[in-house]
Amino acid sequence: MSKLIGALIIALVIWGGYQLFEVWDTYDKDQDVKAKEAAVGPVNGDQLPGMPDNLRSTYDIAQKNGAVGIRKWLKAYGPKIEDPRLAWIELDYVVLVSHDDPVEAKKVFEDVKARIQPSSPVYPRVKQLEKTYE
Repeated sequence: MSKLIGALIIALVIWGGYQLFEVWDTYDKDQDVKAKEAAVGPVNGDQLPGMPDNLRSTYDIAQKNGAVGIRKWLKAYGPKIEDPRLAWIELDYVVLVSHDDPVEAKKVFEDVKARIQPSSPVYPRVKQLEKTYE
């Protein structure tokens, strides 16, 4: 019986060590992401690559029309836009539409979140908005 108790104690110590390692690894990865974000500095969405120059004026007009204008603009020109600029525009849309249609905002946010990698310049904004739209 004492051998069984000893084996159980050893198993619990190993399991506890593994759990401690998992917590430390998660903390370490979070610190690395924060360090990268701090090194990059704040991102200006207008400077992100992915949108042809000839669409900038149409996007400016759509912004003046609010969430409805951006929704129509995304339907018309969305396929011509690439990430990370597309993700930034969609996040702008999420913020604008959240008051009128929170279900739509959450749906679009989840689409963007699924697409964006931690190395993307848009990732800090996704993390910032994550608690609001989940």
